[in-house]
Amino acid sequence: MDLTRLTAIALPQVRCMHNRVFLIIPSALLATSASSAFAQAYPSKPIRMVTAEAGGATDLVARLVAREISGPLGQQIIVDNRNALTSGDIVSRSQRDGYTVLVQSSVHWISPLMQSTYYDPVRDFAPITLIDRAPNILVVHPAVSARSVRELVALAKAKPGTLNYGTAGSGTANHLAAELFRTMADIKVVHIPYRGTAQSIADLLAGRIHMMIANAGAAAPHVKAGKLVALAVTSAQTSALYPELPTVTASGVSGYASESVHAVLAPAGTAAAVIDKLHREIVTALKTPQAKERFLGAGLEVAGSSPAELASLMKADIARLGKVIKDAGIRAE
Repeated sequence: MDLTRLTAIALPQVRCMHNRVFLIIPSALLATSASSAFAQAYPSKPIRMVTAEAGGATDLVARLVAREISGPLGQQIIVDNRNALTSGDIVSRSQRDGYTVLVQSSVHWISPLMQSTYYDPVRDFAPITLIDRAPNILVVHPAVSARSVRELVALAKAKPGTLNYGTAGSGTANHLAAELFRTMADIKVVHIPYRGTAQSIADLLAGRIHMMIANAGAAAPHVKAGKLVALAVTSAQTSALYPELPTVTASGVSGYASESVHAVLAPAGTAAAVIDKLHREIVTALKTPQAKERFLGAGLEVAGSSPAELASLMKADIARLGKVIKDAGIRAE
């Protein structure tokens, strides 16, 4: 046997005993080979995608993703609908084999700041990718005289405590977005919590409340009909969905940004090779023209981040909104 050739291909050690050749291979190399072999075989059975309750935006996103990746992965994707906290708990306790993943909004990493959960959103999960972004819209009733963010802030400062804003409930995403706006704009406005988006929009349309940071899908039809006035989008950059609207940060509240997002995560400890494969297949599927069109049709902009970028976004959100939640004493209902 040509020992020179063996050395050239980086086999770590060769021993000759009794005219026989033995290859001594470190356990780390064996583990790498096993992981690579597993990744090549993965997936060999259906994947369970745990998400939020049926019928909501997060459920829609999960089903869009499942539709796009089922073919490339060659396996059925089973969508399992649970409530927000239960979905996180289920996935955090699942086998770390890539056959159970979580699709959830930022509620996954923000809810633990407002209530006790069985899981830690950072420690117990391996980020895979950010799926999409969608801005909210800052809207006012037509009776409010402000027609820009600057005018709204000036009005609120001239009459502190007289303007109010509605939300879908205490601790909801649009409540946190509005509290962040209130804090950064340094204004005094009154929070009116409702039990759901439909009730808050109805009272805004009736003029019982003055303004909202509303889900774009819920508010946009009323803006188009002239029943509400849109002042700005809440994304950091101008949105392709609403290019005619300026951002809040460009309208005088520098640094403000708040978006609806959805992400895919696996249990912590899932093999890196499996995370890489899921990331690659999901992002590739999301970037196709047909997938982008389907997401835009649902009012969403495809993102497709790296795992590291998702991890950074989660940590930044936790730090920024954690302060807002603590200062305002917000607890989830």
